[in-house]
Amino acid sequence: MQNPFSWTGFGQLAFLIAAFAFLLLTGWRWERRRSERKGPARAEIAAFTVTGAWALVVAGTGYATLVAQTFESFRSLAWLSLAFVLFSRDGRHTTVGPIRPVMAALVFVETLQFILLMLNVRYAAHAGAQAMIFQISVLFRLLVATGALVLVHNLYAGAMAQQRIALRWTCIAMATVWGYDLNLYTIAYLARALPVELEAVRGIAQIGVAGLLAIGAVRGRSALRFSPSRAVAFQSLSLLVIGAYMILMVGAAQSLAWLGGNAGQLAQLGFVFVTSVLVLAILPSGRLRGWIKVMLAKHFFQHRYDYRAEWLRFTKTIGRAGTHAPSLHERVVQAVADITDSSAGLLLCQAESGEMVLSARWQWPTIDVPAEAISAERVAFFEKRGFIVDLDELRAGVDHQGEWSAVPKWLVEEHSAWALVPLLHFDRLVGLVVLGRPSIARKLDWEDFDLLRVVGMQLASYLAEHAGQSALLEASRFDEFNRRMAFVMHDIKNLASQLSLLSRNAEKHAENPAFRADMLITLRNSADKLNALLARLSRYGGNSAERVEDVDASEVIHAIAGRYNGPGLVQIHVTHDVPCRVLANREVLEQVVLHLVQNAIDASPDGMAVFLQCSVEGLYGTIEVIDTGCGMSAEFIRNRLFRPFVSTKQGGFGIGAYEAREMVRAMRGKLEVESREGLGSRFTVRLPLAAAQGLINSIEGDATPQGKKVA
Repeated sequence: MQNPFSWTGFGQLAFLIAAFAFLLLTGWRWERRRSERKGPARAEIAAFTVTGAWALVVAGTGYATLVAQTFESFRSLAWLSLAFVLFSRDGRHTTVGPIRPVMAALVFVETLQFILLMLNVRYAAHAGAQAMIFQISVLFRLLVATGALVLVHNLYAGAMAQQRIALRWTCIAMATVWGYDLNLYTIAYLARALPVELEAVRGIAQIGVAGLLAIGAVRGRSALRFSPSRAVAFQSLSLLVIGAYMILMVGAAQSLAWLGGNAGQLAQLGFVFVTSVLVLAILPSGRLRGWIKVMLAKHFFQHRYDYRAEWLRFTKTIGRAGTHAPSLHERVVQAVADITDSSAGLLLCQAESGEMVLSARWQWPTIDVPAEAISAERVAFFEKRGFIVDLDELRAGVDHQGEWSAVPKWLVEEHSAWALVPLLHFDRLVGLVVLGRPSIARKLDWEDFDLLRVVGMQLASYLAEHAGQSALLEASRFDEFNRRMAFVMHDIKNLASQLSLLSRNAEKHAENPAFRADMLITLRNSADKLNALLARLSRYGGNSAERVEDVDASEVIHAIAGRYNGPGLVQIHVTHDVPCRVLANREVLEQVVLHLVQNAIDASPDGMAVFLQCSVEGLYGTIEVIDTGCGMSAEFIRNRLFRPFVSTKQGGFGIGAYEAREMVRAMRGKLEVESREGLGSRFTVRLPLAAAQGLINSIEGDATPQGKKVA
């Protein structure tokens, strides 16, 4: 035996103590094996025995001999077997798919050491061959140590918190074995020789490993289940990539050193350039991140989703508040899109007449959505079945529950649309989310459908609650408005009475006949106007239908144009005029058109004309008010234009457009609007023709019973 005060003697003594510790540990575990019919007892005993034999050989022959190197390979294979047995308990090796191929790769690399040992014997007299074999052998040791550390990381970090106690000491021991090997062989590769000092201290590390294993055996074991989170999987994959990158860098550095000269420098510059380009091109790629996430979910986990993480993200998205936060409807779309990693989405909600219209869009400004996105007849399918539609399957001709007839043509032709998710609240369809195609295309499975269905019901409850709160707020503001109007009506009534009295007194006491006649006309006109205003205010909010009669729409638009056009000033142009007799209340129709014309003038720059048109379309007559002003956005038309108490004018009540639409509806007509920002707007009043009254009544009479039957 060497001098114990030298590094070699110290190493031999340390390895001898380590061998004795592992042999004691083996005997103790053998005695306990009879009471442990399950578990990794055999694999532990094999690993302890081989490690003790290796330590004994190193203590007797030294660490650089062929026998010691052979036993070190056996020791590595034994520890890899123990790691695999720990993974395979309760099927964990099948839960984490890449464990088997990674383990097989590490075993294969370790078995290559036996070939290198034979080559070492064959070329024992060749110094250059010996140096090359040494470097390759050390490189293989580094690869095995790195891969084994990745396995240990997965083994411990993937277990649930209460189950890690059973693995803690064994994992620390294995991490010590391969962690020391990683540092030892890294220095050996760079120095091209095994450092004597670190090899001697290696025996002390083995003694520590035996102590850790003894502590773990005393603490006992419990049944283990491997349940890694998504974060652990990403960390493990990152660690594996780092290890592979380190091996690649070492190999590249060695290759460049062998090249030497200018060729080596050029290769280094080229490598740095290519690596930089790849890093800048790949790392920011959302497509690459999406592919990694899909790959991990597919191969590492039994379930696609981490439900705790998904629910936390869902709650955070919906609960976002603040002045800069998007609207609730946009947040609803984002919450659904985040689950499937969709890049964009739409929310369709039911209009008052039952059809689905665009309510919000999220990161999808290019898609063209019709004014009637889904007709009222097709809405019944989603409300009755709550079926989530995979549009790719639909385009391929698959029709599971008759969804082919329910999905509109524009959605089928829009290939960027991926899925339709109905939002149901107590069997009532509140909305429909259209998901855009994710960056990494995949097929929706049962887990996607289950999660989207549950999230859809939750979002539907949020939308229903929001709609209820809006309705209550609107009702309260209507009540406040009615109270205000009561005072206004009282004041106007008093004023009308006073003016009437004044006109009667003027008839009796005015001395100048000409003045008396002029004052009489003026006062009577004022009284008539105030009484008409009083009548309109009294009628506001009532449920009684307007009294309609045969009215010439052409005369109405000419009369309104005459009010605004004077000598030398033409503000209103009648560009199209045909005889058009409609069923309407002339006074109400004039009020509606006057309001639309005044809004068009206010929205247009000074000097820009407003156009009036009158035409006949089928069974209806139309009056169009067209301007070339600032226009309105689709969001404003959808969410604000016809909402009461929302006004863009300073001090306005915000009921003009709402009241105009309600008046037209009371006359059995429609008020439609088309607008483009920066181009202008077109308002269309559509009323039934007087000549077609009988035909319209018969059509509505035939349609009403059918509609009741469908309902």
